[in-house]
Amino acid sequence: MIEALKSEKLVKNVGGPFRLTALIQRRLKELIEGARPLVDTQGKNMVEIAIQEVAEGKVVIDYDKCEMLEPPDQEELETEIHEE
Repeated sequence: MIEALKSEKLVKNVGGPFRLTALIQRRLKELIEGARPLVDTQGKNMVEIAIQEVAEGKVVIDYDKCEMLEPPDQEELETEIHEE
């Protein structure tokens, strides 16, 4: 599952490598504190679970609650995805 981190598309969908890292860390913390996993956990550690949840779009950044963050430009993302 860590192979998903090599995907440039995943990094761009979240808004960059730092946002991706922060999102995975936040979700990992939630899982450690007892949150219910949103994907199949069989044979996976908590880091792999958090990454898979982000990769599948089951965990996202709530930009309404983050005053300092702007969502990624969707038009720019679509252009970059079509160019690949």
